[in-house]
Amino acid sequence: MSFLHRLASLRLTAALMAFFCAGILLAYFGKLPFAPVISACLSVLALNLMVMMATNPRFRQQRSLFVFHLALLAIILLVALGRMIYLKGEAELVEGLEFDGQLVSMEAGPWHPWRLDQAKFINHGFSVAYAPGLKRLETRNKVSWIEAGGDRREAEIGDDKPLILEGYRFYTTWNKGFSLLFEWIPDGGEAGVGSVNLPSYPANALKQAQQWSLPGLKEPLWSMLQFEGDLIPADQEGHFRLPDNYRVVVRYGDQRWELVPGENQVINLPGGTLRYLELRSWMGYMLTWDATIPWLLAASTVAVLALAWHFWAQFSRRPWNQD
Repeated sequence: MSFLHRLASLRLTAALMAFFCAGILLAYFGKLPFAPVISACLSVLALNLMVMMATNPRFRQQRSLFVFHLALLAIILLVALGRMIYLKGEAELVEGLEFDGQLVSMEAGPWHPWRLDQAKFINHGFSVAYAPGLKRLETRNKVSWIEAGGDRREAEIGDDKPLILEGYRFYTTWNKGFSLLFEWIPDGGEAGVGSVNLPSYPANALKQAQQWSLPGLKEPLWSMLQFEGDLIPADQEGHFRLPDNYRVVVRYGDQRWELVPGENQVINLPGGTLRYLELRSWMGYMLTWDATIPWLLAASTVAVLALAWHFWAQFSRRPWNQD
């Protein structure tokens, strides 16, 4: 048996499928890098199928099956390529600020082109409705961005209506909450404004506190948002909103301050001054990028049509109701 016939054998296909399953398990448990392993296994399977189609004349005798296997080959190769170039991540963006490409978490293929720094947009706030029992309903998030020609565009996105920029698809998520804005004025340095995103609300309604750091300070700071009552009633309809009356507790070492909007909002710290500015909301986004998706859809459609063509040709040779 020649090398090509061995490469096209069904025994090799079965062995490759077994290696493919083992590779998935090893990658899943962190023993191997996921994207390269999956892509390598799929590429070898694609080679096996390609040689099988080239050496087996029965594939070419039935055009419908030949087209189906061509589409199947394209799907395998596209999935392999997709694992090498995809990106899936999460981002948090404060109301009124521009997305700068920073992600909270992500996973990406080694060949991802990285154009996140060009996918800039501004979060103009959102509204989230709740049914009784804190069941989240529709999320509406207003965003704006500047197109390549310089025109400003606005849109309203949600959980199933994405913002698409540079091929990245941004969806809103259940992850959202309150953000504390501070201004840090170091002694002899330039002032800067930053935000502290508190844990998601109302999922973490009783844990509205966060530890964070400032440049030049030896110890981290701890901030907590305090307000009375439930902003979203559990037994009736409601919506996400900022509290009307609240205070911000800040701790540094053994020192503790309570900041009330419009009153005491300045804290003197070693090396500078911290000033509380305001309370805003932040939205958590899920973003994806995979340029192979439209091609996968096309290849899958061709595969389905080719298979339908094959079965139609088989059944049309003989009436279905003939004994």
